[in-house]
Amino acid sequence: MQTIGKDVDVVFIAVRPEILNLNMEWARGDDAPTVIAVVNYENPTIVEVVLGLEAKAVLPSPVRSFGLLSSLVLARENHKVNRALARRLKKVEAKLLGVRHIADAKAILMKTHQVSETEAYDMIRKQAMAKRTTTEEVAMAIVEAHELLSISLPSRNPRSA
Repeated sequence: MQTIGKDVDVVFIAVRPEILNLNMEWARGDDAPTVIAVVNYENPTIVEVVLGLEAKAVLPSPVRSFGLLSSLVLARENHKVNRALARRLKKVEAKLLGVRHIADAKAILMKTHQVSETEAYDMIRKQAMAKRTTTEEVAMAIVEAHELLSISLPSRNPRSA
């Protein structure tokens, strides 16, 4: 099984030695289905495959009806929680990067325009409002422009003149 449809919610996969070398990229990623591994026996290799599949539950083979529903429900819930946490983490990382860019841009403006931190932020905010964009985007543009100008301008040494 190399690929899987986007509309699949749950995959029960028999973990056997034959699947060790198969590419299971479909089991990883943002839109991956909930994976429930079915194993005949346990050994370090099988456990490694189960971990590589990012399985949310493991069922012994032969599968019996007792415990199947509980495993399925818990696996789906854990998968849903993991997805939500991953989305939230991405948002927080993006926000943190934006805050870093704003801090860098404020430092650049404070140094180049001799203004306070509050005034520097107000400059960024006013520019963002005028351009109808975010303060993070304006800050990033300021940082990039500063880096570009710092690279392209030769450093001036007053003693060499």
